Amino acid sequence: MEDEPFAGIFKESKIFAEREVLSPHYIPQHLLFRDAQINEIVKAMTPILRGEKGRNLFIYGKTGTGKTSCIKHVISKIRDLPTVKARVSYVNCKIYNSRYRVLNKITSDHMPLYAKRGYGIIDIYEHIINWIDEDGKILIVVLDEIDVVKDLDDLVYTLTRANSDIKSGGIAIIGVSNRISFKDDLDPRSRSTLYEKELVFPPYNSTELSTILKDRAEKGFKKEKVDPAAINLAAAMAANESGDARLALMILSKAGELTEERNLSLVTVDSVREAARNAEEELAYELVNTLPEHQRLIVYAIALLSIQGSRYKKLTEGSDTYIFSGEVYSKYAGISESMHKEAKSSRWYRKYISDLEMQGLIQTYESGKGIRGHTKLIKLAYPPEKIRSTIEKTLFKENPESAASV
Repeated sequence: MEDEPFAGIFKESKIFAEREVLSPHYIPQHLLFRDAQINEIVKAMTPILRGEKGRNLFIYGKTGTGKTSCIKHVISKIRDLPTVKARVSYVNCKIYNSRYRVLNKITSDHMPLYAKRGYGIIDIYEHIINWIDEDGKILIVVLDEIDVVKDLDDLVYTLTRANSDIKSGGIAIIGVSNRISFKDDLDPRSRSTLYEKELVFPPYNSTELSTILKDRAEKGFKKEKVDPAAINLAAAMAANESGDARLALMILSKAGELTEERNLSLVTVDSVREAARNAEEELAYELVNTLPEHQRLIVYAIALLSIQGSRYKKLTEGSDTYIFSGEVYSKYAGISESMHKEAKSSRWYRKYISDLEMQGLIQTYESGKGIRGHTKLIKLAYPPEKIRSTIEKTLFKENPESAASV
């Protein structure tokens, strides 16, 4: 009886052939509809691969547009090239989210014994410089989710200014971000050191997503286990939201899991519809946790006001709550003060609102006449209770009682 919960662990799946192929983290041999972007990345890196000091490259695009997959694809090809002096460090900034952690990750990649000795930033920096100078290496530092780094100004300034201290070789940065405006947050001192090329990844359309899903489904599912209409629906749903391939894959994978759990033999449009409701919210909560701190505080303010209700009853109808932008800013400023942080200016606040809308976390509307003049109204795109609890788990994890005071 004790073994019953584990009875099905080693049974062969009736639905899946290679489940990992449906994961957003799986990188296929050929990335569909991204040849142009891969060629642009290679073109930007060509001088570096020749041993010259190249330009920094910044890649932008919404979540699920293939940025990370393309970069990892190119990195894998670079590592296979013979007699190239370029060395690559891929850094996931969600994990390595400070200048010290990034520099230590570089030493761990290329000088692992040194990295374990617990040196400070200056010692690590000088060791990296000396390592590059040994034989004129070019170090390519890929900073994925670069805008998550807490002391980004210091990191950018350190890496770009390092080229002045390197006698032979150099450092090039490849920054990857969902936000095209993230550089606006940088101090002018840091921004002035960047000599960069920019590349924007467009969202996938419905036809492209459908082709991508069909390609993955052929490998990920067993034969004749997926209704073609289910694939097309998953693609259309993701295209309608944001052109997010991760969302499309997650919907299809979850639909397969639902089918298997219910001991059914075919992934249908009904299972896709059910899976979509869960997958979309799951990605949204994941995105919330990777937002820069002040954007998270703004989303938290919107969630709290949505739960508590706007002071202006005429803006609340049914389950939809519309909140004045000024009301959100006041709440955000109050939360910041309670956490002993200085709120950003109203100019920066407007930029953050624009970024949050671009990422699909909020919706904004311009008010009509008769409502305190012309102003912006804001609505959270996901259930506020879940957004609030998601943020509180990370934002207030060290001091959870402070959440009750805001």
